[in-house]
Amino acid sequence: MGNSRRGSTRLTGSESGELRYGGDFDNFLMKKALITGITGQDGSYLTELLLEKGYEVHGIIRRASNFNTGRIDHLYVDPHFDKTRLLLHYGDLTDSTALVKLLYELKPDEIYNLGAQSHVRVSFEVPESTGDIVGLGALRILEAIREADLVEKVRFYQASSSEMFGKVQEVPQTEKTPFWPRSPYGCAKVYAHWLTVNYRESYNLHASSGILFNHESPRRGETFVTRKITRAATRIKMGLQNKLFLGNLDAKRDWGYAKEYVEMMWLMLQQDQPDDYVVATGETHTVREFCEEAFGLLDLDWEEFVDYDKRYERPAEVDLLVGDPAKAKKQLGWEPKVGFKELVKIMVESDLALARKERAHREAEEKLDALEKEQAAAS
Repeated sequence: MGNSRRGSTRLTGSESGELRYGGDFDNFLMKKALITGITGQDGSYLTELLLEKGYEVHGIIRRASNFNTGRIDHLYVDPHFDKTRLLLHYGDLTDSTALVKLLYELKPDEIYNLGAQSHVRVSFEVPESTGDIVGLGALRILEAIREADLVEKVRFYQASSSEMFGKVQEVPQTEKTPFWPRSPYGCAKVYAHWLTVNYRESYNLHASSGILFNHESPRRGETFVTRKITRAATRIKMGLQNKLFLGNLDAKRDWGYAKEYVEMMWLMLQQDQPDDYVVATGETHTVREFCEEAFGLLDLDWEEFVDYDKRYERPAEVDLLVGDPAKAKKQLGWEPKVGFKELVKIMVESDLALARKERAHREAEEKLDALEKEQAAAS
């Protein structure tokens, strides 16, 4: 990043709409994007994509005693030492004043609202904060856009979710399928989704929602079931773990590759007219199938290592999710390239590398402990 990237051919693509020209090369006016949830799985991939397209990217992060920027550390350049197109700002989706001030200051061209308490099972434990962040957080940003007088300038993306369909009313699910959420998280997402539609219709805001079905990657948090499976399978293979405990093995999900799905987010905001799109693969697989595929890649029998724990069951389960991405393909030319088996392989290979490092580190510590004991005994 910095001067070397700034002088690359990636910064000369003004004809593609990625940059606006303001005179000589040094005065290129880059599009400016603001991302909430920038440190998450989707936020990190979207940041990479936007930087590659020549954007100046701003992200909102919450103040904490520990840094939580691991997924974007490879992109960050300290502005004290080099020019950078990635800048982070302290803020929170629960703080409307901070959001308004930030929008006044930045005046972004595009806003991607990805921030959330996104663990569905946890939302039953913290329903109030989930609603505050996921539902009212979207409202605060939409109102901040109005307060900062950016309605005619900005384009807004809302991260909607397949969890809004919940107790599905038809298979597969489309943009017109009625919602029936089955969790506080799903309910909050429905509220945020309809707010986005309402502000689009009421104020002529260029606001679009991406109804993303489950999308995974090596950057997925380790408490989410897919990453929990691949992390455990590889650690078991390396002798670092003995068992994996899961809840409902029969739940069916439409799993895609997160890195591909962020491209759809960007595409939605490049259209002349805002709209809502289902982003999915059109295939569904059970958690059991995911286990079988992940353990199978490591020549392990998943049934020997996976046990059931009812604590991981949801109070109200979503049994089946499978999306129909026909509209996205027809209107935006988008379709997924990474299938189920390839996705699992990508995640297993990444976690296997981590498990090998973990075992090497543990073995080194054990050798050091043994040496210290020998030296203590000798003295």
